[in-house]
Amino acid sequence: MEQYVVEGGNPLVGEVEIGGAKNAALAILAASVMTDETVLIENMPDVRDTNILLQAMQSIGVIVDRVDPHTVKVNASHIHDLVIEDDFIKKIRASYYLLGALLGKYNKAEVALPGGCNIGSRPIDQHIKGFKALGADVRIEHGLIITEAPNLKGSHVYMDVVSVGATINVMMAAAMADGMTIIENAAKEPHVVDLANFLNSMGANIKGAGTDVIRIRGVQKLHKTEYAIIPDQIEAGTFMFAAAATQGDVTVKNVIPKHLESISAKLMEIGCEVEESDDAVRVVASRPLTHTHVKTLPYPGFPTDMQPQITVALGLSQGTSIVTESIFENRFKYVDELTRMGASIKVEGNTAIIDGVARYTGASITAPDLRAGAALVIAALAAEGVSTVDDIRYIERGYENFPEKLRGLGAQIEKVYNERDIKKFRFKVV
Repeated sequence: MEQYVVEGGNPLVGEVEIGGAKNAALAILAASVMTDETVLIENMPDVRDTNILLQAMQSIGVIVDRVDPHTVKVNASHIHDLVIEDDFIKKIRASYYLLGALLGKYNKAEVALPGGCNIGSRPIDQHIKGFKALGADVRIEHGLIITEAPNLKGSHVYMDVVSVGATINVMMAAAMADGMTIIENAAKEPHVVDLANFLNSMGANIKGAGTDVIRIRGVQKLHKTEYAIIPDQIEAGTFMFAAAATQGDVTVKNVIPKHLESISAKLMEIGCEVEESDDAVRVVASRPLTHTHVKTLPYPGFPTDMQPQITVALGLSQGTSIVTESIFENRFKYVDELTRMGASIKVEGNTAIIDGVARYTGASITAPDLRAGAALVIAALAAEGVSTVDDIRYIERGYENFPEKLRGLGAQIEKVYNERDIKKFRFKVV
């Protein structure tokens, strides 16, 4: 039993340092196997997802040297197997990035169908379409996605829907294909741009990342590089909404403010003050929050990964708010837990109608997935009384030292391993 025990009611105040972006790290770690030379990656978040991916890479012969918790050297010159069916890898969605990386380098790969959080259907049809356009045969057998090609050739790929995963996978495979590949309706997320920059630093020829048309001229070989991963916009946004929900004053440091513009805009809309500097954003919630409407969209729209966090804040806002989820169809599972804390939220299809309440109260709650789990911790911090949060393994998939960082802002939160541990703390579970 691993739980967080949280005593709420204290505003979060102070400064917090944001780590490297999990979603960028997963793509970049996968892409690091595309050269036989040693790659140095810095600002890597030390979270469960990245550690599982590194284990999977080691299982096929990749040499991984953990210089420190946030720095890793990767050498893929002795890969002995192109089949990855490790039980761990099935637990993370980004396992499929190894398909594009290995297909690009070796023209063949077999990877277990991916898992991850159960937040709705995340089909791989656009990945398959992209690989086939490059000349690969793709089939699914015995729980494995199998891709192989005699020779990858550049092609024109139009994504039927904006897909971050498919954009990343096709971009990796195309980086070592013969000729020019054009990806239209490409995803524009910061971690797509970060991967393109990483590949270019290894000698790839990728232009247009961050726009909806990416052009990739394939190269025969990639070389070593040293690269630092961008800061995590979702971790930053989580602390920004934690400041709002607890009526706090928090400065998030080591961020790229431009990546946070849609988040900052909504915080200002509901009554927070937001101050930006070169690499930091300060959020001050000194007056009652007000209602708003929000719809999740691909970047630069409001991120689906921030939807549970804004819902928690809007649950404490004056008036009625509407949150529309346009990316995943199963992302409101946490609402039942929030309702147990006193929230007034009605879900109809992909829309949540939120009538603001004056306060939440402590309860025993369960994290249904990564981002919703973090959002429920925010609710517990804002609540009156004590809460316990179960299934924190989901939260640890993407947040490093989450309780420690929150305690640095004045939160009363502890990670406990059994009932006996809970009794060590001065507060009691209700």
